[in-house]
Amino acid sequence: MKQTDVLRVDLARIDGGGEFSCPRCGATIAPDDDSEDAYTILDSKVNNNDLEEIVIRCNKCSSRIHLTGFSLLRDLSNMDEKCLGERKTKPFLYVTHD
Repeated sequence: MKQTDVLRVDLARIDGGGEFSCPRCGATIAPDDDSEDAYTILDSKVNNNDLEEIVIRCNKCSSRIHLTGFSLLRDLSNMDEKCLGERKTKPFLYVTHD
């Protein structure tokens, strides 16, 4: 029987647009790759309509990777939306000097 590794990746701690390397084999795993060549989604965990964790399998080395950090990413997204909303409601004041 083949043993599979169980690994954790906190998406809130990686740079970029969500792309990361498999901690075991280094295969590139990107969220916009919908071909399932690099990884397969095995499970997702939701609590009160909030995504907590996604479990994927690296298709190169068969490691199970638990992706976490969605709550921080959601909070940051909400802050961005709030800031953009405030900018829309508050007019900018331009001053010109002659």
